[in-house]
Amino acid sequence: MDSDALNTFLTIHRRGGISNAAKFLHRSQPAISRRIALLEQELGVPLFERVAGRTRLSDAGRVLIPYAERAVAAAQDAEQAVRALTKQNSGPVSLAVTGTLADGRLSTIMKRFAGENPAVTLSLRTATSAEVSDLIRRGEATIGLRYNTDRSGDLACELVLREALQVVCAPDHPLAGRRVKRLAELRGERWIAFPENRGRREIAAAHVFALFLTQGLGDVEWTAVDSLTAQKRLVESGLGLALLARSHVAEELRAASIATITVGDLAADQDTVLVTRRGGFLSAAAERLLETIRRNYAGLDVQTTPGKKSPARKSIARRRVG
Repeated sequence: MDSDALNTFLTIHRRGGISNAAKFLHRSQPAISRRIALLEQELGVPLFERVAGRTRLSDAGRVLIPYAERAVAAAQDAEQAVRALTKQNSGPVSLAVTGTLADGRLSTIMKRFAGENPAVTLSLRTATSAEVSDLIRRGEATIGLRYNTDRSGDLACELVLREALQVVCAPDHPLAGRRVKRLAELRGERWIAFPENRGRREIAAAHVFALFLTQGLGDVEWTAVDSLTAQKRLVESGLGLALLARSHVAEELRAASIATITVGDLAADQDTVLVTRRGGFLSAAAERLLETIRRNYAGLDVQTTPGKKSPARKSIARRRVG
């Protein structure tokens, strides 16, 4: 098996068929069909099957996926490593980030990196946290920035920020700027949160519920809103409370369009981590981007849950809400 055959196999799977794969790879359909047929002949098993007119993975194809992804990524590493010998200060670097981390801080990081490394082509993709990990795993992105550690053994995660979560409300809410002793005092409020979707690591409704359930307070009323910006606008309008990290509402807090409610027994925080492929090749440009991200996050006031110390950056084993 060679990397081209495996890449063809992966492209057919990701693009949903030979026709789409041929367009993506700029090859003819017969050439794609022949390439996959040779791979199936070499393995002695079919990798795809037609079900209701659609191309789907066979059992053998599903088994092959993770190995093919690692092999193709390793081939890309080898190519980049050789080219890096002659081009230490140039080349492409791809960054994948969870959508709600693509904020003003990230803009500052990218602007600074571009200014310091004008010969490097930096690209950005946004995705859910699980998708960020998949992009790194497949070699489609060099560096990832997501919520909470990915425990799969083929990825390396480095903690860059741990933030305490806080309750935010409209500035004219009766409890705005005040402190309550217990979360139970907010049980009657309507909450705004992300819907529970696979791979999303922002604070979803299920996580808000969990905080109440662990204290034996039962369910709460909530509104599912699949946009951080929309959530903040609804909070500003007095249509509910939300549980967010301070960085998510930094601009609104400065403008006094959103206020906070301090909750004495609220103990929840959220980790932001850098993700790279364990053992994967990182060019000099990629290493510089990692350092730029670390420097920018290191300058922040890391807000930890009361009573907890800010952890060392490599220590990310604890479970976090979100």
